[in-house]
Amino acid sequence: MTQPLYVFDMDDTLINGDCAMIWNEFLVDKGIVTDPSFLTEDKRLMALYSRGLMDMEDYLAFSMHPLKAVAKEKITELTEECVEERILPLLFPEAKMLIQELKNDNIDIVIISASITFLVNAVAKKIGIEHAIGIDLKEKNGCYTRHILGTASYREGKVTRLTEWLGEEKNTYSDIHFYTDSINDLPLCLYVDHTYLVNPCEPLKSYSEKNNWPVLFWGSQ
Repeated sequence: MTQPLYVFDMDDTLINGDCAMIWNEFLVDKGIVTDPSFLTEDKRLMALYSRGLMDMEDYLAFSMHPLKAVAKEKITELTEECVEERILPLLFPEAKMLIQELKNDNIDIVIISASITFLVNAVAKKIGIEHAIGIDLKEKNGCYTRHILGTASYREGKVTRLTEWLGEEKNTYSDIHFYTDSINDLPLCLYVDHTYLVNPCEPLKSYSEKNNWPVLFWGSQ
């Protein structure tokens, strides 16, 4: 008997915050980033993201520049610390409960995010989700670069990456359920069988009625 697949966006969907922004603030606090204008530029770019206008290559050129000479092993260590101390406490209680229910029923779960893979993998592992898709980066001399490897899991790229993942899976699924907050995920919302909007941004919320998508209010919203 085939079962459904549940797919979740990460930032502002499972987590009450944007993990990439939390990560960048963490890098500043740890002294990895010393540019006083770094967080201001981060907020400017993420404001574009929230409106569906951010260029991902521009964002990666900005956000990965301070890490270009940091070894992957050190980034893994920093990521573990950031996720444990700053991101896990922001997991929506409703998300935690739903994930546990799905796991109890042996239903497969995937996180798909426009954040960098090393961050998405770390979050997924900590909350007990086996499958995670993020933006893969090319590597050079044991370090991550700003250059995207394959297709970025961003906008239409999320459909591409999920389709690729499905093609590699031995399981077949009866239908796909997707949870998100972001207008950037509209292509995936339209691709799957069932879409649920979690504290959606206004541009995405406007699609809820004509597509009959449930709107969920998690946390303090």
